[in-house]
Amino acid sequence: MNRMHPAIKPVSRANPGQHIVFETRDAFDSDFNLGSKPEDVSAADLNLVHPLTGPVFIEGAQRGDVLAVTLLDVQPDDYGYTVIVPGFGFLRDRFTKPFIANWKLNRKEAVSDQIPGVVIPFNGFMGTVGVLPGQPEVATILTREAALQSAGGVVLTPQPLGALPSDVCGQNGSSKNECLRTIPPRENGGNMDIKQMVVGTTLLLPCFVDGCGLFVGDVHFAQGDGEVSGTAIEMGATVTLVTEIRKAQAAKVKVPHFEGGDQLIRLAPTEFYATTGFPLKAKGQIPPYHTYLDSQKIGPLENLSEDLMLAARNALIELIDWMVVEKGLTPEQAYVVASVAADLRIGNVVDVPNYAVSAILPTTIFRK
Repeated sequence: MNRMHPAIKPVSRANPGQHIVFETRDAFDSDFNLGSKPEDVSAADLNLVHPLTGPVFIEGAQRGDVLAVTLLDVQPDDYGYTVIVPGFGFLRDRFTKPFIANWKLNRKEAVSDQIPGVVIPFNGFMGTVGVLPGQPEVATILTREAALQSAGGVVLTPQPLGALPSDVCGQNGSSKNECLRTIPPRENGGNMDIKQMVVGTTLLLPCFVDGCGLFVGDVHFAQGDGEVSGTAIEMGATVTLVTEIRKAQAAKVKVPHFEGGDQLIRLAPTEFYATTGFPLKAKGQIPPYHTYLDSQKIGPLENLSEDLMLAARNALIELIDWMVVEKGLTPEQAYVVASVAADLRIGNVVDVPNYAVSAILPTTIFRK
């Protein structure tokens, strides 16, 4: 499956407490390999994003329950990639040409001939994991996203081309105009891309259909907080997890929550370099994510108020510039390194008008 709808039938069933093994494909459902080039990125069919393994019917689970999903293991394939897709990514206005870094993977680290001298440690997790939405949720989502699209916002509406399963979501599918795209995460989980959801963490998902309809895909070898280029180190993988049903708890967990132990400590860098950003810009500049808002007011300003997106953008640009000057990377290489290794962190959301964001990069990734 690469769409979401309650009419999608389960491909398997499992009991709570059973180990469930998911074999997954990469996020683009691609044929990328170590020889892939930028032109292969341009030729990729984005209607295939994201291939998901599932749904799995969890015995005994009902709408209104919470499904606790604990990640036990991620076995990476031996190849992964990070790409820049024109028109996509946090700095899509600055990086307008396709780029690909092909990574050689093992359970310890990733290296790429396209970015020599950089070694990325393995911190695998499920970029996309969730449960099927119910029919009421689909109706709500379609209504609110249509309103956003009418206001000029970026929305990926239902697209039958390349949609799976084809009998539900394809061009002749029974629900082709209702099948949700997988790019945005929603109340049912999905493409959350949260790097802290590594082995040992437990994800809590509200169930909207009986059996929940658990799915997994878009597994990442490593990712920075933000996934700024639009991709992490994308890979196929074998994922093992276990579930538990928490009966009638969905009223308390209306959106995904997650819990764990010392995972966050183990993800922390031992050495780092960081840049900061504030909501400052040049006169006349309109950040790409503001173009559908009141651009006439925003354009002349050099300082925006309480704008974390602009602060994050500026911190990221500063970090990319630092890598170009200090590490000799090209801007494209630096953008990709930031996407797989740098963390965008909020410093404050009170010091009006200038909220602060840091871009933190572990310097141990650079071979000495």
